[in-house]
Amino acid sequence: MNSSSRRRRLTAAALTALAVATTATACGSGSGDADEAAGSGTYTVWDPYPQFDNSSAWAKLIDGCGTEADVKIKRTAFDTSDLANKALLAAQQGNSADVLIVDNPVVSTLAEAGVLTTTADNKLDTSAVDPNLLAAGQAGGKTYGTPIGANTLALYYNKAVLKKAGVDIASVKDWKSLTAALAKVKAAGKKGITFSAIGTEEGSFQFLPWFWGSGAKLTELDSAQGVSALSLWSDWLKEKYAPNSVLNNTQTTSWQEFATGDYAFAENGTWQLANADKAGFDYGVIPVPGASGGSAAAPTGGEFVTIPVQDQTGRYTTTQKLVSCLTNAQNLLETDTTLSYVAPTAEVQDKQVAADAKLKPWVDAVKAAKGRTSDDLGTKYPKISEQMWKAVQSALSGSTSPKDALTAAQSAAE
Repeated sequence: MNSSSRRRRLTAAALTALAVATTATACGSGSGDADEAAGSGTYTVWDPYPQFDNSSAWAKLIDGCGTEADVKIKRTAFDTSDLANKALLAAQQGNSADVLIVDNPVVSTLAEAGVLTTTADNKLDTSAVDPNLLAAGQAGGKTYGTPIGANTLALYYNKAVLKKAGVDIASVKDWKSLTAALAKVKAAGKKGITFSAIGTEEGSFQFLPWFWGSGAKLTELDSAQGVSALSLWSDWLKEKYAPNSVLNNTQTTSWQEFATGDYAFAENGTWQLANADKAGFDYGVIPVPGASGGSAAAPTGGEFVTIPVQDQTGRYTTTQKLVSCLTNAQNLLETDTTLSYVAPTAEVQDKQVAADAKLKPWVDAVKAAKGRTSDDLGTKYPKISEQMWKAVQSALSGSTSPKDALTAAQSAAE
């Protein structure tokens, strides 16, 4: 496919994503770099890990995979917010990277835009990947890449706070028992639970375990189940089991509240494990409970390794080798340890838990997790999510009831 035909394949959804981007500059490599790479045995890899420089284990892993494939690697790291837009622009210009590692909700946008090849096209074996994680990279019955790892949300708890309140963590199995635990904690003079309900994607990300845990679906925001989830949060604020600061909390500031040692629970992710170990108090982790028990489906974070469409189709064979190397069992174990991710395959998950038993509840949470764009929502998800976080803000601030907030959200999402 020539570059002009690729330009025509960029869809309205993709162009809208470009238009609303805060940064929509020209892609980093430039068409000259792509032409040079094609003729010099150099393959380009774009990733969202600018925190890792060329001396890092991650950069050395990529270079090692290049050595195995007998090619040189030119790696460029972008901020996550910039990478999708630069990938779309690169596709317009006909100089896409050979390997593109992107946040999983972005995969459907790039796939719909015609930027990505499918795993069937490039014979990538995804059979060992947990189906619920792979679903984040699927659209229209096709799979576009493979996950490099996953993170998700669960509940951290402060053992000393619960002990003082007379709460046995084993009793917390559903919403009713969790709310009862929060009441005991408040009565004991401590604080209940902190989370992020900010009016951004972070707020939707944190609300989704409760929304899905109620049995609600994103295609019907105002269902009785969805209303029950928003009512749960709203009631917690009314009873002062959760602070009003959740309306402005990011996941970072929410964690800082928990780190004071005053809170019984905090909803947060695997990326806080290192901070948890530094907090100075004993903690534990349980999956977010479903309304009636069991583990709620929390949204998956983490990236997919994808192969963009290339003019020179002969490059795909080598690119496939690079992706297979980056995602083989041994390299996944090293990478996911570095990134604080749970691996996407049971084989590597078992090795992670054997090496660090504290990861067991996180593996359980990831196994129950769900992609935000799953259920074939694809590029519909961002619009739904925006209406969801607006409803959460409206209900928690007391502006409207949970039912009215979600009714308005559903109407706007349609």
